[in-house]
Amino acid sequence: MRTRPVLVVLYDGVRLLDVSGPLEVFAEANEHGGRYGLRTASPGGTDVRTNTGTRLGADLDLAAADPRDATVLVPGGPEWARTIADADLIAQIRRLADGAARTASVCAGAFALAAAGVLDGRRATTHWDLTDQLARRFPHVHVDGDAIFVKDGPVITSAGVTSGIDLALALVEEDLGAEVARLVAKHLVVFLQRPGGQSQFSVRLETGRPRTELLRGVLDAVAADPAGPHTLGDLAARAGVSTRHLTRLFREELGRTPARFVEQVRLEAAQQQLERTTDPLDVVARRAGFGTAETLRRAFVRNLGVPPSDYRARFRTTGIA
Repeated sequence: MRTRPVLVVLYDGVRLLDVSGPLEVFAEANEHGGRYGLRTASPGGTDVRTNTGTRLGADLDLAAADPRDATVLVPGGPEWARTIADADLIAQIRRLADGAARTASVCAGAFALAAAGVLDGRRATTHWDLTDQLARRFPHVHVDGDAIFVKDGPVITSAGVTSGIDLALALVEEDLGAEVARLVAKHLVVFLQRPGGQSQFSVRLETGRPRTELLRGVLDAVAADPAGPHTLGDLAARAGVSTRHLTRLFREELGRTPARFVEQVRLEAAQQQLERTTDPLDVVARRAGFGTAETLRRAFVRNLGVPPSDYRARFRTTGIA
């Protein structure tokens, strides 16, 4: 089997886990026949100091790095604005991406790829707290603020910090197959079960903190017990308001109906069970609050475009395909 070069770009202020997480995945894959050639490169080939203050040594100078047939990985860092202001660094990243087999970023590393023009016209993601800034600063990038990672041709971007591990597992799967990727995940004691398109955050977190205290109580009650009795009448009675008033609060503060919120929470609960258990669909449906497997199936097809059985099958893979 041929060696698969992986080149990780280092620079001062880089986040340590953005570097070490993916490298651990590739190194573990080498224990199972991966043959990844792992190298790091920095401006001038000098040591860099990470965001933790830890010093990392580089294998070579960025200017001397050969990207042919390589996976070029650009990690992020908290001071991404300073990073993209480094014209020489960005020029080297552009050169490497132009000649690489594939280019990937972790978290705020997407800003460096965007500054280098690598993401122009492409879909990309980054940490959820940075997506608005990425979209504003680089309007030619189609930012997906929700995904764990996004693959657009030979360019792959990932979300925050630990998603670099998800990204590396996906690349291992692309190279060596799902069985090897699962074995690597098992040895590292991490979950393989986070496909790229999976949300970075839950329905309840996504709704934020409503201004109205009684609405917060309703949302928390639904999230805590998706299978509970959550008809409009039940929710209104719990909040001590009329159904009309509760519906108005939902629309004004969340932009959705109470029934829609309940369905989204139940859908997320069912997804988690399908990902983590082998329970039959009727059991999953009952525990998630859908009642029957047929109701569960209709909700999945309506919202996700696939039946529950197909969704579960996806979680035998990272979703890189």
